[in-house]
Amino acid sequence: MALISLRVPDDVAASFSALAATEGGKSALLRRLIADVLNASSTRIASLPVGTPQKVTVRFRESEMRQLAEVSRQRGMTRTGWIVALVRSRLGSPVQHSPDEHAVLRAIVRELNRIGGNINQIARAANTSALQGRAVEPDLSVIHDAKTVIESALAQLRCALNGDADYWETRR
Repeated sequence: MALISLRVPDDVAASFSALAATEGGKSALLRRLIADVLNASSTRIASLPVGTPQKVTVRFRESEMRQLAEVSRQRGMTRTGWIVALVRSRLGSPVQHSPDEHAVLRAIVRELNRIGGNINQIARAANTSALQGRAVEPDLSVIHDAKTVIESALAQLRCALNGDADYWETRR
């Protein structure tokens, strides 16, 4: 039998030992945890859809159809698109974005690309000045403004990504 060894902080080791005492000992608990992880990964569903699309028909009552129409409208999606996004999120596929979220994410990416281009221009100018033996005097107000724009774009990005992921993870 192979030996696996690892180092953990003392407090983690003490907590694990206390738990393991109720689970048949440290070795038994570690073997069970490793087996669980290995078994789970063999039955895990692929996170990216593959193959040709197949049709599934489901039936809903009139009240459910009205609810589907409303929640899909709120997300800017069709009923079918919303149902597909919901199912895919439960199967572990990448997060499904609404058209509005796509537009917001595209705008954020464009802004971050512009910022990246500006940073490259600043670095190029600083390197050129240094090569020519001139001192570089940064304009701190411009740097502060750029930092503010970056922080704002990152906050928007986090909001869009977290909001969307939260939407599909929780019951609405």
